Amino acid sequence: MLTFIWLAGKAGFLVESYRDEAAGIMAKNERGAFWVSKVTLHPEITWGGDRTPTATELEQLHHRSHEECFIANSVKSEIVIAAPTS
Repeated sequence: MLTFIWLAGKAGFLVESYRDEAAGIMAKNERGAFWVSKVTLHPEITWGGDRTPTATELEQLHHRSHEECFIANSVKSEIVIAAPTS
């Protein structure tokens, strides 16, 4: 979320609110121990200001945010971003 808000601001967009209902899937690993194998993010974004990103710009913001996210780069879990609702 913080990376997304920072990148959106750098691109000239104002994020008024960002809410997410993340959902995780647990699976057994090769040793039979459970782990969170997949996390799906469901961002809900409210935009302010004069500019709202196009669908393409929004997709690019999410993609770049994922690439630069400290948490995403620190875990083995697959992280998926569902289509944003805003």
